[in-house]
Amino acid sequence: MIADSLLIIFISICTAFIGEGLTYLLVYKSDRYKRLKTEIEKQSKRLERKRDQVGEFAERVNKRKIEKQEERLKGTNRDLSVFKMKSMFAIGLAFTALLSTFNSIFEGRIVAKLPFTPISWFQGISHRSLLGEDYTDCSFIFLYILSTMSIRQVKRRSLFLILFSSVNQILRHIA
Repeated sequence: MIADSLLIIFISICTAFIGEGLTYLLVYKSDRYKRLKTEIEKQSKRLERKRDQVGEFAERVNKRKIEKQEERLKGTNRDLSVFKMKSMFAIGLAFTALLSTFNSIFEGRIVAKLPFTPISWFQGISHRSLLGEDYTDCSFIFLYILSTMSIRQVKRRSLFLILFSSVNQILRHIA
């Protein structure tokens, strides 16, 4: 049972890293993403410059230009979102197939013993495909979901700390 639990935690760690790697390769490293991202940055800068122009006459003249620029920016953001969504959909399908494979491998096996009895609407997930009425028995899917959620939080916090330390270093150099 401990070996199965550790294997499931290892599987969730591996799938998290594989998912991040695939996202990086399919989305962030692609030329289309880079092009759309730079286009959004350029359009945002143009829009800010036009909004910063002062004067009542300039405001009336540039109002139409600002609206057109906002529409272009919205369109580019939409294109970027669609591009990301297509890649995420493909990754989601791959991981759904992988999850069903692991689910069939661990079907009917108790992989952990919970120190509590889950509330009734979690019992369907925590006791899925297990025989018996002991709801402290844990199935693969419940442990996998908990592990994946925990790993995702650790990953977000570590990325936040990396980002925060980078910003902190930049601010030190500026001051």
